[in-house]
Amino acid sequence: MASPTDHLDRTLPTDAADATLVGRLFDPEVGGPCVVAVRGTELVDLTSTQTPTMADLLERPDAVAIARSATGGRSWRLAQVLADTLAGKWDRPHLLSPFDLQVIKAAGVTFARSMLERVIEERAKGDPGSAEQIRSQLSDVIGEAIAQVRPGSEKALRLKEVLVAEGLWSQYLEVGIGPDPEIFTKAPVLASVGTGAEIGVLARSVWNNPEPEVALAVTSAGRAVGATLANDVNLRDFEGRSALLLTAAKDNNASCALGPLIRLFDDGFTIDDLRTADVTLRIEGPEGYLLEAVSSVREMSRDFEELIAHAHGRHHQYPDGFVLLTGTMFAPTDDRDAPGQGFTHKRGDVVSITTPRLGCLVNTVVAAEEAPEWRFGIRALMSNLAARGLLTTREARP
Repeated sequence: MASPTDHLDRTLPTDAADATLVGRLFDPEVGGPCVVAVRGTELVDLTSTQTPTMADLLERPDAVAIARSATGGRSWRLAQVLADTLAGKWDRPHLLSPFDLQVIKAAGVTFARSMLERVIEERAKGDPGSAEQIRSQLSDVIGEAIAQVRPGSEKALRLKEVLVAEGLWSQYLEVGIGPDPEIFTKAPVLASVGTGAEIGVLARSVWNNPEPEVALAVTSAGRAVGATLANDVNLRDFEGRSALLLTAAKDNNASCALGPLIRLFDDGFTIDDLRTADVTLRIEGPEGYLLEAVSSVREMSRDFEELIAHAHGRHHQYPDGFVLLTGTMFAPTDDRDAPGQGFTHKRGDVVSITTPRLGCLVNTVVAAEEAPEWRFGIRALMSNLAARGLLTTREARP
């Protein structure tokens, strides 16, 4: 049977020796998180009164220099922490989601393939049994058309007019090829889980899937300073019944995984490297089921910077920065069980999301109602940092 530990040797980027990697580690000795950086075979504690949180570190213009060479506190053996994390040994030092005070935002419908699947969900009203027939009806009619237009362009506007006239327009096409993308809040601050953790799917959902994505670490100034991997767990039956159920489909206990670490942009790795990345999804089921698919960021319909500009600006600020999940092209259509029913998760699925220069994020699927309860929130974090003497009075803008 598959296990997260099977992916241990893929956790770090293939060029980890040259990467600037930071994250968060839970230390049982202090009962709370530490900001850490990878240095060779060690994880070095960067937590101090200057960088008590990951949000503080990412806001600093010298974040790369701090991660690489600032005097640290304690250290942990990297290999041991990774092994304990993937083995679920939560009583030992282990990795957490690498983000803390940042708002967790997500962009939807940024790939033509997933755009079409959203339209299919809408027309199927959340019924997976209807999806295949609708897919065969719509793919040839609108699939090629939406893949060839730039969102918000004159050509996109003309295409909309044609599709409206033919009764084929959809709210998903509106955000997919219209001037404004879908940007939504995926999860509350501190609610995401890290690699090795369980991810939650509502027990009453009968049509759902993982969404492998690249996630950007963005500062309060709207500047992307690093990236990681994300699983934007999705309930297709809920959102398919009504777009107003988006929150129920997207935001549940343990429904957002991020990690394993944040790779900071530096001289050897920039946002341009992400624009050509391929992201591999692998699902290993308890019954021996195996699915593997590859998404290419090259196929995104909107650029990273465009998505950031729609999320952040004079219209909306994030004083602690934010995480931006940039969308997925993965929409599984192969039947897992009964013919015509498509793909849906089973408890015990091991989901791994990998790209060579960010590493591997791996999680095990459980019912959201059975996943560990989210108990460590903002008050708990502030109380823990205060007890450790890590909070100082700093000037805040009104």
